Amino acid sequence: MSSRETILQRLRNRTGGALTVPECDFSVLERPDWSTTERVERFEKMIESVHGEVHHCTEDSWMDRLAEILASRGARNLLVAKAHEIGQSLRSAGRNDLPELLIYDEPIESWQAHLFYEVDASITSTRGGIAETGSLILWPTVDEPRLMSLVAPVHIAILKAPELYTTFHEAMKAQNWSSGMPTNALLISGPSKTADIEQTLAYGVHGPKELIVLIIE
Repeated sequence: MSSRETILQRLRNRTGGALTVPECDFSVLERPDWSTTERVERFEKMIESVHGEVHHCTEDSWMDRLAEILASRGARNLLVAKAHEIGQSLRSAGRNDLPELLIYDEPIESWQAHLFYEVDASITSTRGGIAETGSLILWPTVDEPRLMSLVAPVHIAILKAPELYTTFHEAMKAQNWSSGMPTNALLISGPSKTADIEQTLAYGVHGPKELIVLIIE
């Protein structure tokens, strides 16, 4: 009998038989049923408290706002996904007020230096947000790898207001995370930040200096 089996057998002997999973009580995680407006207001308050930036847009105006934001930062280029509708919409728009669009369509090994040192901004979709903590939910894919949100100095995220949840627990239940998850899920609450031994907080040391959220309402 292996060490693992020995330990499990001892536990069974103490409990008098088969091990059972205790019932989980998630009532402590329940919150009031906030409206979409209340969720947006709470999300904005929380993410701006940690240097995130929020812009309210519509399906018709988000590209205009995006162009204004990139121009104000002097961005020379914008990293977009190849297949996602955000990247496709930007490429097909044919706008001359947007910087050069770069497509993430090759292995990291072949353009790592370019990605880390020459990309000014990136734009990604989200899987929703958490109002209580002011967090974005990202599930990286082959089309939108996690480096798109972790490397560029400016990370712009598209968040649809109806996909904003009150709590993390609510998001997991509504999206049925238990049925399957990616190998890597990201919760992003503001730009990159770190503190040294003297507790001096610095932003953008090992990731995006700015996190900009376009909320589509």
